[in-house]
Amino acid sequence: MFESMHALSTGLNSAGYFINPVMTQVVFLATRLQKPLLLEGPAGSGKTQLALSVAKAGRTHIERLQCYQGVTEAQAIGSFDAGLQRLYLEFSKNQHSDWQSLQANLTGREFFRPGPLMRALECERPCVLLIDELDKVDDGFEAMLLEILSAWQLSIPEFGTVRAKSIPFVVLTSNEERRLGDPIRRRSLYVRVEHPTPELEADIIASRTPEAKASFHREIAGIARSFRNYSLEKPPSVSEMIDFARALQVLGTNHVTEDLRDVLLPFLAKTEKDRRHLMLREGFKSLLNDGAKYAKELASPEGALP
Repeated sequence: MFESMHALSTGLNSAGYFINPVMTQVVFLATRLQKPLLLEGPAGSGKTQLALSVAKAGRTHIERLQCYQGVTEAQAIGSFDAGLQRLYLEFSKNQHSDWQSLQANLTGREFFRPGPLMRALECERPCVLLIDELDKVDDGFEAMLLEILSAWQLSIPEFGTVRAKSIPFVVLTSNEERRLGDPIRRRSLYVRVEHPTPELEADIIASRTPEAKASFHREIAGIARSFRNYSLEKPPSVSEMIDFARALQVLGTNHVTEDLRDVLLPFLAKTEKDRRHLMLREGFKSLLNDGAKYAKELASPEGALP
């Protein structure tokens, strides 16, 4: 997918995704060694966006399996199209076909509608397979994935084994709602993903709001740090901070003031408990003050934030 680490780094930067050099090397090794990449960390830290950015950088498409409680193997792998099968049976009534031939045809590949796992294996050139929020499913569903992650194939009882035409780059993400099993971990390169450092977040904000000043980017990064250090139920994600920065631009301001609190809270407070905390007389103001302090430290090389 990438001829060199430089090509990967350049592609990710062009896609607006910034990671440190070590992480870039790990992603590159995962693509070259055809190893799944397991990204674990808090929600909103950029795990899903990494997969999307790798696909964009590699000029390929993404197959996404969004995990949730109750997702089935049929939704992940695929299932037979019952409507098409009925249509075929109606058509075959006048063809005098024997039952064995009909049964064989009905369970053929042409009647099977693939899900994201199978589509990823059937790609002519490597795609990115994103298995998102794997921690939301049970151990049985997780075990089902081992065949594709180990042998790059899927066993479909009705018509046999589907082997990969190309090996996808697999990204597994987890928000740690439950501990993933050791078999998945053994097959993957494990990376802990935290929210970006203020320096890195300022760069990310700058890539999305290039017309704004550097002081604005530092201010937003400082506010992000202050909010994540606060005891919020749901700390703001990177994407929410980007929305926050864009909202300020729409409002025609390049500075966050206390009088903007009520109109900006929907971008930063996503639960009623958090909203009440920030509505306190000193709540929002104190966070802005902390953010200004972090932004000031960020502007000073000798006082750069850890």
